[in-house]
Amino acid sequence: MSQAPPAAAEPAHRQLGMTDDEYHSVVGILGREPRPAELAMYSVMWSEHCSYKSSRMHLGRLPSSAPWVVVGPGENAGVVDLGDGWLAALRIESHNHPSFVEPYQGAATGVGGILRDIFTMGARPIAVWDPLRFGHLDDAPNRYLFGGVVSGIAGYGNAVGVPTLGGEVEFADPYAANPLVNVMALGLLRRDQLVLSAASGAGNIAVLLGAATGRDGIGGASILASASFDEESGSKRPSVQVGDPFEEKRLIEACLELYGRGLVVGIQDLGAAGISCATSESAANGGMGMDVDLDSVPVREDGMTAGEILMSESQERMLAIVEPEALPEVVAVAAKWEVNASVIGTVTEGGTLRVRQHGELVAELPAASLSDDAPKYDRAVARPGYLDELWAAGITEAAPGDAAEVLLALLDDPALGDRSWIYQQYDHQLFLNTVVEPGHDGSLLRIKGTDKALAVSTDGDGRRCYLDPRRGAARLVMESALNVAVTGTRPYAVVDNLNFGNPEKPEIMWQFIETIAGMTEACEQLGVPVIGGNVSFYNETAGVDIYPSPVVGMLGFADPMPPAPPRLDRAASGMEIWLVGPRDVADFAASAYSRVVLGRLDGRPAPTDPELGPAVIATATGLAHLLPVLHDISSGGLGVALAEIAIASAIGLAIDDIGWSELWSEGPHRFLAVAEPGTLPALEVPAERIGLIGGASLDFGRHGAVDLTTATREWRAAIPRRMS
Repeated sequence: MSQAPPAAAEPAHRQLGMTDDEYHSVVGILGREPRPAELAMYSVMWSEHCSYKSSRMHLGRLPSSAPWVVVGPGENAGVVDLGDGWLAALRIESHNHPSFVEPYQGAATGVGGILRDIFTMGARPIAVWDPLRFGHLDDAPNRYLFGGVVSGIAGYGNAVGVPTLGGEVEFADPYAANPLVNVMALGLLRRDQLVLSAASGAGNIAVLLGAATGRDGIGGASILASASFDEESGSKRPSVQVGDPFEEKRLIEACLELYGRGLVVGIQDLGAAGISCATSESAANGGMGMDVDLDSVPVREDGMTAGEILMSESQERMLAIVEPEALPEVVAVAAKWEVNASVIGTVTEGGTLRVRQHGELVAELPAASLSDDAPKYDRAVARPGYLDELWAAGITEAAPGDAAEVLLALLDDPALGDRSWIYQQYDHQLFLNTVVEPGHDGSLLRIKGTDKALAVSTDGDGRRCYLDPRRGAARLVMESALNVAVTGTRPYAVVDNLNFGNPEKPEIMWQFIETIAGMTEACEQLGVPVIGGNVSFYNETAGVDIYPSPVVGMLGFADPMPPAPPRLDRAASGMEIWLVGPRDVADFAASAYSRVVLGRLDGRPAPTDPELGPAVIATATGLAHLLPVLHDISSGGLGVALAEIAIASAIGLAIDDIGWSELWSEGPHRFLAVAEPGTLPALEVPAERIGLIGGASLDFGRHGAVDLTTATREWRAAIPRRMS
């Protein structure tokens, strides 16, 4: 009996994640079949993670210009002008799939990568934030992922010496098999320290700084972030990069000294796509080519092929472009900080990237083609069919109940309860710049030697964006802006991390495009530019997509900083409680009340108000220079916002006659102001006194009271009791 012939091996380009059309495009560019190393380079550089091939045509709608923008989207980090020669660099990235595969190292190397994006610009990193999403903590696998990610962020950030100042966390079923680990970093620099990535000047030298190259992370971020997971993919997943924070610390100091001495013409972080990205982008950005010798790349494993060296995403590596006469001093600075420095290439005229190994030409291609010629897809779009039914099913008021029962249930929710289990693992006082620490609406940092201050808030709400991505995204921008406003800063710049499912599904692309539209509307209304961001597609496992989960990182700026910035723990007996913003905005779509108390997700979120929203934000910025406590009303509504002030200040409060639904509704553009009697100035937005600080309970009048000690205990135990 004859045997069937063996199945044909899958073509190499498909094994690398490329489509047949993409492969044929490469053949057209080169005029021939690609060599193995060339195919490896195109596969990583044309991946979704590196090329943004499904999102590029839509991202240009976001407003990115303002007089204070020094560097906008397209560089390693966005940069804004703070005056008096000071600049700030801001960047956000995702490390979602690597953190699912190996939570500790996936999160740790996410921190390392975002720090390199910052100091690549010439800035010293001064703080990190970590927006996170996981499945429910009642399930052991989710606890494992959650604990590992938090430990990885803490282990790397604490060791490298950069404080982690906050973030946010959410738990929902769609994240169980696809957690989201976004990381944002902020850096400071003087204007004359700004460094860009262009490799100008024929004859200049390409110097690889930092760790040796290994097989860890080959295709890691670029491949992992460019495909969905399924039940068969476990054996195909590339190894996750392994981070070394002490190597990163040495690399930071070495690079900053090189910048300070004026020894660097251009520099590029080796992140996703490794040497392929760093050499091609730095050459293309300068309109140049480059000759690269892979034999000069320090490796820590024997027998690495050219493709493996070019694709490797081993951590703690930078590519510096230096003039030949500066090379000895560059090597000396690297040696001082115990950082390896290896000459691996030379900048050339003509725009061609040539790569050799063992004397053989393994790649010869147009440097710019790896980025400029990447495919750009106009994917199919379709409005999800579930929306009309969910919008119609929403509630407009809450069923009467007992305030104690509802509030304690909300405070016990790990997304609303005390986050100190997370941030107490982080050192948030490094550099002694932190004025308002984690646990408040936004983090506030001083700029030493000046009267200036920067605030940062990260915000996301996948459930609200699932119900209406346009309104949900606009709400996120407004909420994040209000969170920095209540620290006394004005919203100044935005970075975004757009986490979505499979873009090949028309409904997912519709969610993405609507999200861009909502963010654009809100940023234009506020006059705030988007200076950078990241798109993370294919957050899908076994066909289940995550909620559309845009995360907004808002930078606030104050000059001068408020003399005594508002804090949640500054309420005192006899102070008045004021609600600033609209009253009786019934909005239960994706609210904590609907989710925790009713177990439902439906309705349509209320829209933002293009006039009232910016006015409320400006009011908060002004009041922060006058009042002791300001607090945004968001998840959990008015009831939870009041409880958070009482718990932080360790004192009770009594509320006047408030409607039951108003306690739990989550309408936008509202915050609480706590002030000594007679000190709240006249405002141009709605404001009403709703109660007084004092006592030992949260007294909601006819709706009942909650003992403050009990409320505090439930709130503090929300995460620890699940993690124990």
